[in-house]
Amino acid sequence: MLPAGSRLHTSEQFAAVVRRGSRSAAPRLVVHLLTEHRPGPPADPRVGFVVSGKVGNAVVRHRITRRLRALVRPRLAELPPGTDVVVRALPAAAAASSAELGVDLASALAGALRRARRAPGAARPAGVRR
Repeated sequence: MLPAGSRLHTSEQFAAVVRRGSRSAAPRLVVHLLTEHRPGPPADPRVGFVVSGKVGNAVVRHRITRRLRALVRPRLAELPPGTDVVVRALPAAAAASSAELGVDLASALAGALRRARRAPGAARPAGVRR
């Protein structure tokens, strides 16, 4: 389990990251990353997971979520303060090993960070789609 301060909790938080964040895809997952600074003192990075019914039944979805949570936990310290991340599993994640998910997570997270740094302050206003 991730600490409460390191998790996204509400649908509004998830929606903000997905709508305004940088996106990077890998074969088995997609990472959305938003580096906007939240009001107040520097906050820890937060992460949320989206594993839809298309990935598999409840047992498969929870297994994928547990694997992703274990893979993300050590990477939280590498993220800039105030960063929010949404990791969305694709159906191919159901057949993937933890090692394959780890490679995809590292690749997609690096790509999203690269895109976020390349265009600082270029976040889209709310309601604007790609």
